[in-house]
Amino acid sequence: MSNLHFTTKHANAATVQRKWYVVDGTNQTVGRMCAKIAAVLRGKNKAYYTPHVDCGDYVVVINADKVVFTGNKLKDKLYDTFSGYPGGLKQEAAGSLLKRRPEAVVERAVKGMLPKNRLGRKMFKKLFVYTGAEHPHTAQKPQELKF
Repeated sequence: MSNLHFTTKHANAATVQRKWYVVDGTNQTVGRMCAKIAAVLRGKNKAYYTPHVDCGDYVVVINADKVVFTGNKLKDKLYDTFSGYPGGLKQEAAGSLLKRRPEAVVERAVKGMLPKNRLGRKMFKKLFVYTGAEHPHTAQKPQELKF
């Protein structure tokens, strides 16, 4: 037996290399698409993934208004907002939120799949969601992310 010691490489802020990806939401199921987006935002697609470091990439979602829900979720799934006051609970069906603010559907789904701490809030800032096919991040030359 020789004295070989193997060490695990951990990422840190200096060693992380970030890429830009663009995702087309046309005819994509919300939950499945957002789960893959959350994994890219966390950096789980990289060999040097480190749980306590933000080593994820930037993700731009276009055509968020064309995402789909399966089953009866458009009328049955409810999004809650609570003001903090008695009787301050407001509920909205997924179908009406998708019509009113389609970006919010994708943002809320991805945010729920990220860590609930400082690191998760930092990761969420790397997500950009747009309703149309145009986005202002062409200078970053984002690559298309296929599922």
